[in-house]
Amino acid sequence: MSRIGKQPIVIPSGVSVDLKQNKKEYTVTVKGPKGELTRALPRGGVSITIADNAVVLAISSTDIQAKAMWGLFRTLISNMVVGVNDGFAKELEMKGVGYRAEMKGANLSIAAGFSHPVIIEPREGISFEVVNNVNIVVKGIDKELIGNVAAKIRNVRPPEPYKGKGIRYKDEVVRRKATKSLKK
Repeated sequence: MSRIGKQPIVIPSGVSVDLKQNKKEYTVTVKGPKGELTRALPRGGVSITIADNAVVLAISSTDIQAKAMWGLFRTLISNMVVGVNDGFAKELEMKGVGYRAEMKGANLSIAAGFSHPVIIEPREGISFEVVNNVNIVVKGIDKELIGNVAAKIRNVRPPEPYKGKGIRYKDEVVRRKATKSLKK
């Protein structure tokens, strides 16, 4: 039994959750002070209801797939509620000589050891912030989209294991390798 799926999602004040359903899927729309998110979820053995200012998910079959989707759907809807109410942010940092980032309008310009700066345009609902030329903050209301954009920025120059140079997540630990030693 899913420990996550059986917990109700409390809807905070200022946030509204709209639920539409048809034979194949649920369409969940969450509106709040920061924006609006919509997601379609298949009906596969999970029922979603809104009662007493909370979203409640229940399992309607004992299928293994339904049990797996129960906790996933609860987490997805919870992330939507938190996103439109508070928002999410992911921080990255750059390590290396000459590595820096700067804003050019709404775009992010990254100098990471290439002969040219790498320009990253924000997707809809995403904003960038640069702190001290080496720390990048990706902000928005959709947690999944923020993770994808942060991964795209990290892939410009992933951290390498010998000197630790590159772009990494704020609390990421890069395991360092020892260099070759000469035999005498």
